[in-house]
Amino acid sequence: MRIGLITPEPGHPLLADTTALLAPGHEVEALDPAAVGEAPPPLADVYLLKSRTPQALGLARQLERKGAPVVNTAAATALCQDRTEMAGLALRAGLPFAATRTVGTLGAWATTARPSAPVVVKSRLSRRGDLVARADDTAELRELARQWPREPVVVQTYAPNNGWDHKLWAIGDRVFSALRRSELSPGGRGPTHPLAPGELPDGWADLVRRVGTVFALDVYGVDIIDTGGGTPLIVDVNAFPGIRGQSGAPEALAVLALRRAAAGRA
Repeated sequence: MRIGLITPEPGHPLLADTTALLAPGHEVEALDPAAVGEAPPPLADVYLLKSRTPQALGLARQLERKGAPVVNTAAATALCQDRTEMAGLALRAGLPFAATRTVGTLGAWATTARPSAPVVVKSRLSRRGDLVARADDTAELRELARQWPREPVVVQTYAPNNGWDHKLWAIGDRVFSALRRSELSPGGRGPTHPLAPGELPDGWADLVRRVGTVFALDVYGVDIIDTGGGTPLIVDVNAFPGIRGQSGAPEALAVLALRRAAAGRA
């Protein structure tokens, strides 16, 4: 099989370890979206899309039009970048997703907003280095607006929790998990601790798989907070996250890639 990696970072641990598993019996080729010309190499049997840049999405769409399977599809990847679209789809599907308002640019909204309770302000476009912050009152909100005046944002009411995010990842049907102190907690983002899937509250692993079905994702992350007694609240969905340090993740990705490649040949 020929497996293509759409990424500028083929040395990422998950991709590198997966490549090492596949390379003895298969051909693995990395495609840097910024360096591929108008005529990409001959089609691979499957592509793994681990990049969210416009160039990467454009390349993925081009390959899909030629009939190549891409994991995840360009459409599913792009949807997860837009937090307005993400929340709308999740809530329409009945998922326990944080209620989300789109308010335009932060600077314009903050001039008249008077939050009566803490809010979470996020960049509408999910990307590396984006805005994710808690504002407890008008003064904190206006300070955020001073720093990010032209940033299009969404706003969520802050849901009280224990300050830890459940980081859940899926590769096909396999679910991996960890705990990480939230960037919204008083101490800021903290260390990530391993968490066995069996330690998750009842139903959470199935909830993650349902997210994959709703969003048409094969490799993805779901951030969940426990709002009390194991009640989950989804606060973010990511297409093809890093999934670092999870035993069995490279093996699961290799199996998924080969399965999708074989299905594409059938």
